This record gives sequence, structure tokens and C-alpha cells, in this order.
Amino acid sequence: MDFNDTAEEAAFREEARGWLAQNAAPFSIEPSGLAEDEYNALCKKWQAVKYDGGYAAITWPVELGGRGGSPIQQVIYNQEESRYQVPSSIFAIGLGICIQVVNKFGSDDHRERYVQKALRGEEIWCQLFSEPAAGSDVAGIRTSAVREGDGWRVKGQKVWTSGAHFCDFGILLVRTDPDVPKHKGLTMFIVDMKAPGVTIRPLKQINGRSDFNEVFFDDVFIPDTDRLGAVGEGWHVCVSALMFERHAVGNTLGFLEYNNIMDIARDTELAGAPAISDGRIRERIVDMYINSRAVDLLTYRAQTALSRGTLPGPEQSIVKAIGAYQGQQASYLAMDLRDQFGMLAPGELGEAWGIVEYSWTWGAAMRIAGGSDEILRNIIAERVLGLPGDIRVDKDVPYRELAA
Repeated sequence: MDFNDTAEEAAFREEARGWLAQNAAPFSIEPSGLAEDEYNALCKKWQAVKYDGGYAAITWPVELGGRGGSPIQQVIYNQEESRYQVPSSIFAIGLGICIQVVNKFGSDDHRERYVQKALRGEEIWCQLFSEPAAGSDVAGIRTSAVREGDGWRVKGQKVWTSGAHFCDFGILLVRTDPDVPKHKGLTMFIVDMKAPGVTIRPLKQINGRSDFNEVFFDDVFIPDTDRLGAVGEGWHVCVSALMFERHAVGNTLGFLEYNNIMDIARDTELAGAPAISDGRIRERIVDMYINSRAVDLLTYRAQTALSRGTLPGPEQSIVKAIGAYQGQQASYLAMDLRDQFGMLAPGELGEAWGIVEYSWTWGAAMRIAGGSDEILRNIIAERVLGLPGDIRVDKDVPYRELAA
């Protein structure tokens, strides 16, 4: 494969680079210096600027607010935008997962109502899957929806919902039939996060932030017109969402990479010489480089699938599994290079050390979020490599009969 720009790609890169030079600089910030509401407001402003400039969704159809461009154009734009520290994280789940699901499984009315508002940054979305008794086992959820007139009455609880406290809408997976096996009785809906009966409780983290939430549904009414996919087909919609999620998570972790480790190794002495000259260190950096290139190539494959109107495949589990693990391992190496000083905080080692601390703390979390390592390995083994599946004793048992 030839990764050099063609003449057409070079022209697009020059166009994107020029547009970013004119528009991105005022938005390049250090997010840790802003309060949450200030950061979110800046995210919305930058998203609106991207939308007006035609860069909010390069591969999406023009009628949905996109540019109708190619996957390689999206890759080129992402490369150029990465040169700036622009705020966008509050849209990662909404645009990377939720709106993709709305596009794929929603009605024309859904697409007309929600897609462009999300692309413009006017509305923020969250994903409501995990529950206290069903984390990695998404099909084990208990939150129920009972048919009532022209809609559904929802009761239950979700947890670990990123950004729910500032979101406008979410995609919600619920159980609509407890008398069939757990994977078959699920249905997906769009839910208004401000609807009566929705209660959101932020969870306090050890770093003082509250990025995650508990969400309670107390007789929340959802019109049947806000259903995504057929009744009982929620697992199929959910699997598609998880493929989008693993693509989004694996591609936007913001963890340490091989180039960061190279910089640290150049500036750190080991046995009287720069650590970068040590063969053992160089070998570990090379391993990280190879993993990074593999993630890039699988990401390009997923973007090609999206541009052709198909879903990313199970290979996206590889992207997420590699990305989260590598971020954690890179932080271990960075701290090892600093010896006993590696456990010091950015306040002592300088703000540039913040990405090491971030990768170390969040690396462990991201090996659970979006599918644990064990779940991902099962998916890769069964759906990518074609190996025999695990024995599942609950496969044909109605959900109502399963032990709580």
C-alpha cells in the first residue's frame, strides 16, 4: 500500500491545513485549566465552526450535514487537526456512536430531527447500556420497558454513563420481553435526558472529577416512534453500537504513544547514556510503533466500511484492545525511566508529565470500558479467527428463569 498523498489528497490536505490555521488557533486550549461548563461551551463553539467549514463529518452524505467526502480525506483532516489541542471530547460518544446508530437504524424523521443538530454541536448524546448487575454482560440488563398505548413505560437504572449530566439525548437499551433468552428480548430507544422520571446522579472520582453518572428511570414514557430498530432486535442494534464504540474508543484514547516515549527516553539518562540508546528500551518502543501502525490501518479499514454504508467489523475489538493496553504499558515504561521519581505528579515534574499520569490512571479504566480485555479476546477469537465459541449455559434459557 502507498500512503503518500495523491495530487488530489495533497490538495485537500493543503485546504484543511489552511482552514485550521485560520480557525483552530483560538480554540487550542489546555482543558484542565477550564471549569466543565466553560470547556463544554468551547466544545460547542468549535463544533459549530467545524460544521460551518464543512469538516464536522467529512464522509457523511451531504443531505445529513456531511461533506460527502472519502475516508482518506477524513484521515487527512484528523491528522491535521491533531496538530491543535482543540476541544471536542464531549462529542466523541454522540457523534462516534449514538448518531451513527441513529443514522443506521433510525427513521427519516429521526435523521432529520437529530443528526444535523448533533453535528452542529447544539445537542449532546450519551450511551445508556451498563447497569450495576450487567457491565460486560450487556445482554444481562434488567431495565425494563412495558408497552403502554403508543409508547413504552421504562423502569430501571444505568451506571457509568459518561457525560449524562450535560447530555440532551441518549440511546437506551432496555428489556422488552423477559420470556425469551436474554439476547432476544432487548429493544433500543432514543431517550430525552430531560424527560420526567429521569434522574441523573454524578459519581465522584478519585481525581475530583465526575465524568460518569448513575441514571435512574422511574416510569419514564418513551413514544414508540423513538424506537431504533424492531422490537426485540435491540441486541443487533447494540452490537453495531459497540463496534462503533470500539472504533471510537480505540481511535481517540489520547494516551501516550511511541513518539512521547522517544522524547522521554532522549531526555533521560540510563547507565550513563541517554536511555534511547539502550537496546531494551528501543525494542519496547519498536513494539509500540508496530502496534500504533496496526491500529491506524484497522481504523482506516473501519472508515472505509462506514463510507460504503456498512458497519465496522469485529476487527474493531482489536483496535480497542491494543489501544488501551498500549497506553497503560507506555505509562509504565515512562515511569520506569524516571526511576523513583516516576510516581511524582505533574506539579513536580511539569505539566508535560500530565499525559503520563493520565495514561497510567485511565489505561486501567479503558481496559474495562467499551468491553473488557476478556470480552474483546472472545470476540476476536470467535468472530475474527473463527475459533469455537465459549460454552454458554444460559444461551437458550428465558431471561425470567435466570438466577439474579
